[in-house]
Parts: sequence; C-alpha cells; structure tokens
Amino acid sequence: MVSETETSAIGNALVVLGAAGIVIPAFARFRISPVIGFILVGLLVGPSGLGAFAADYPWLKHVTIGSVEDIATFGEFGIILLLFSIGLELSFRRLWQLRTLVFGIGAAELFVGGAILGTALLLFGEHSTAAAYGLGIALALSSTALVLPIAGTKSAVGRASFSMLLFEDLALVPIIFILAALSPAASGDSAELLLTTLWHGALVVAALAVAGWFLLPKIFAQAARAKNPELFLAASLLVVIVAALATAAVGLSPIVGALLAGLMIAETEYHNEVEAITAPFKGLALGVFLISVGMGLNLKTIASQWPELVAAVVGVVLIKAAVTAALLRFSGQVRRGTAAEVGLLMASPSETTLIVLATALQAQLISRDTAEFWQLVTAIGLTITPLLARVGHDIARRIEMRTGDAQAEETPEGRTVIVGFGRVGRTVAELLREHGRPYIAVDADIDTVAAARRDGFVVRFADVARPGALDRLGIESAQAIVLTMDDPVQQLRMTRQLKQKHPDLPIISRARDADHAAALYKAGANDAVPETLESSLQLAEAVLIDLGVAMGPVIASIHDVRAKMRHDIMTKGDLDHEPRIRKLRTPGS
Repeated sequence: MVSETETSAIGNALVVLGAAGIVIPAFARFRISPVIGFILVGLLVGPSGLGAFAADYPWLKHVTIGSVEDIATFGEFGIILLLFSIGLELSFRRLWQLRTLVFGIGAAELFVGGAILGTALLLFGEHSTAAAYGLGIALALSSTALVLPIAGTKSAVGRASFSMLLFEDLALVPIIFILAALSPAASGDSAELLLTTLWHGALVVAALAVAGWFLLPKIFAQAARAKNPELFLAASLLVVIVAALATAAVGLSPIVGALLAGLMIAETEYHNEVEAITAPFKGLALGVFLISVGMGLNLKTIASQWPELVAAVVGVVLIKAAVTAALLRFSGQVRRGTAAEVGLLMASPSETTLIVLATALQAQLISRDTAEFWQLVTAIGLTITPLLARVGHDIARRIEMRTGDAQAEETPEGRTVIVGFGRVGRTVAELLREHGRPYIAVDADIDTVAAARRDGFVVRFADVARPGALDRLGIESAQAIVLTMDDPVQQLRMTRQLKQKHPDLPIISRARDADHAAALYKAGANDAVPETLESSLQLAEAVLIDLGVAMGPVIASIHDVRAKMRHDIMTKGDLDHEPRIRKLRTPGS
C-alpha cells in the first residue's frame, strides 16, 4: 500500500514534470525566457497560490505543492548539475587566464558592493553594524543559476559574469563562518574552525584533482567500450555526487565539488558525450529550483509591503549595477557596453543570498521579519533577472552603436570598406587587422553590428540598399571595397553603381558560383571569388585520397576542374584575362 508521504512525493514530481512540459514549449514559442514561466508556475501551485485552497478543495492537493521544503532538495541538485555543466565548458588553462577577473574584479565587486549596500542599510534602516554589513554582503551576491544560462561563459559578457560568480561561490563558506562568528552566542573558536575548514577543503580539492587525473579516463573508457549511454550517465552522476559530497563533508559548498568535477571531465576526451547526456537533467532540475523560488513569493505580504519591497529591489539593483559596471569599465577589462550589460545582469540578489540570510537569522544577527522581508526581495530580484538581462542588452547595443560610430569616424583614409559582416566579412576584417590595414565594415543587422563592436571590430550600422548609404562611408578615399553580402541581385546592382561612380576603385566580391562570378565581372568587379568552388574541391580531394587514389592524379583532376572554371568565367564574363582562382597545388607545396 502506498503511504501518504510517497503519494505526496509522486504528486510533486508530476506537478514539476507537467510544468516543464507546458512552460518550456509555451514560452519558447513566444521567445520568452522559461525562467519567468517556472517562477510563475511556482507562485501558482505554491502555498500562497492554489495551495492555499487545498484544505477546502482536496483535489487541489494533486496539482499543488504543499511547501518549498518538499522540492528544495531537487532545486539544490539542479544548481549542482548547472555548475557541473559549466565546468564541462571550461578548462584549467582557461581558469588561469581568468584569474585577474576572478580574484581582482570578482573580489572587488563583492566587497565594494557589500560595503555600499551595508552602509545604506546602516544609515536608512534600524540595523546593528554587524547585521547591516551581513545583509549587504548577502545582497551583493548574484545568481549563478540564472546569470550563466543567460550569458553563457564564452562571450565577453559571459566571461566577466562567470569570473565574478566563481569568486562569490568560493567566498560563500568564509562569509557563512564570519557571520556565525559575529553571533552574540558564538564561541571563540570560530576563526580556528574556519581555518580548519579551508585547510581540509584545500586537501580534498587537491585529492579530487589527482584522483580525477588518473581515474576518470579509465572510468569513461570502460563506459565507451560498452557503447551504452546509460553507463556514461551513471558514471557522470557518480563523479558529480562524489565530488559534491566530498567538498560538503569538509564544510565547503557542494557546488565547488560539482564545478571541479566538470573541470576534471573537461580535460578528458569524453567531455562532449558527458555534456550532451546530462543536459536534459540540468534543465529540468534548474526548473525545479525556479519553481521553489516562485513558491517563496507570498502575495499577501507583497500586497501589504509593496512600497518598501519596490524601494528595496530598485535600490539593490541600482547599487549593484553601478558598482559592477564601474569596476569593469575602470579596470579596462571590457568595453563600455559590455560593462553596462554585465552590471544589469548581475544586479539581482542570488539563490545563495537565501543561504546567507538563513545563517544571519540563525546567528541572531537579524530578526525573522527582517529575514522574510529580504527573502521576498531576493525572490522578486530573481524573477526580474531575465528582464534586467534584456534591458542590459539593449543599453549595451546603444552604447556600442554610439561609440562605434565615433570609432568609425576616426578611421584613416586609404581604408578598405567591407559591406556585410557575416562569417566572410569577419574573416576578411580579421586578416586586414592582423596585417595592420585600416578598414571599416557595414551591416544592416543591428545585433551583428553590436556583437562585432564588442569584439573590437570597426563596424557601422548601415543599409547599403538605401540611396547614398555608401557615399557616407567615404568611398571616394577608400583603397578597395569588398562585397560579402549573400544577396546576388544586390551585389550586381551595387557593383554597377560603384563602377560608374568610382571607376578606379578595386571591387572584390563574393560569388555564389561560376555564373554569378561571371555576371559580377561583367558588372565591373575586379575580382569575384566563387565561395563553393574551393570547399568542394578540397572535399573531393580528401575523399579521393582516403579512398586510396594516388596524389598525382588527384591533383591533376583538380587542376582540370579549376582550369575549366576559369575558362567558363572568362567566356561568360567577357574577360580578356584569367580570373584569380587558386592555381595548381603541387605535391611538394
């Protein structure tokens, strides 16, 4: 017979799985972050939502969750899997490259932001010094669970965010111990206990790293030989759980162990397989955590204290955004637009804020009412994080557009103009930059322009289809123009216009095939490069050689294809010279 506890657990699991099945597709259809959907579901099915009526309507017990504690463990496991997946995307070499951001900007962001927030609470609230600065540090923490899925770890925004979040995760244990030491009832051995924990933690981390170096390749090699995906999943979860339990056993956060497990697996050749097989579990577990956040929102308390809550949320967001953006900008680590975007993305409190608040309450530094108030502030802040990310992205784009236009105006004469900044245009710009040649690129996609400027390219927003757009780029003083757009009709029209207005200007154009190249030559292009030719020939060459055909006949065949292509373009384009298609490659070259 199934017990009441088991029935409740099964019901909670069905509610969570049902929410995931509804929220993710529905919000993806409208291009809205599912983060908001999960939080709203938590609010709907939680104790202050439909759960409040479960006593009057017993059937609601089957579609609601009684308390946050019922799914809190699953939410914590979701954060552990999230940190594990982040570790899989990194490497020890990349972490070493980020050391300045982690221990420089990360430390400054946490302690400067915490000090300013603590001072504000001390001046405008009725808190003791220890309580004010304890709350300040708690609110200065930012959400790893939400920020990294939004920003990733590979972009400029993601690198800066990850670095600061990593320091916060490492600093969590010392923060908890310091708050416990400040308790009126604390004993005098708290400092000694902190040092012991850190010492034991260092030993455990070193032991895990050494064990992982020798054991993980053998474990995953056995799973690979079995050719069974379930073994990969079981081995991955085993590694995560062992690492998390090991760090938790000595007093460190389990997410440190999860991150270390991901880093160790990232150094093996099996990391792609592990990342793919654990991805669905990470997303579902993260959804459980977000549902628990929504369940923590009490609508009655929000309605009765909404002015104070709004003021607190706005104050925390503004202070944290300003501190983070200023530190990043003045450090010279990122561009102005990136600093603004990271500042807003990191502006909300964190899930770890709830842990620190619980510690401060247990240490009797703050009252229960104070803890509940700031827990609500934290839950609201987590809810609006996707909105802050969107606002930050828009602000960054405007800043990059403004600064990029000024940068483009400063570009010297004799530059090359690149029209279109997709993969082809970016490659051309990279090579021009590498050889010290001035250039300016234009593109009609505002997001492409903003992203390129963040990476340091000189790009301007312009729709070259509009009359006079190219004239504003200083074509008369350009050394050459490169057309990389993927619209063949527009390329032909622009080539004719440029040849009429600037007959001496070299025009180099991307072509789709031989016929398009011939048409571009007829329109006045100096060079037209068929993009499909070289990749097709290289692919054919690789296939023939792998099939055992001798190198000499293969190269001769490719030479014949190139010669035919040059002849066709000459004939169709009415050229009196051979087009510049790559010449024959000899076996010794």
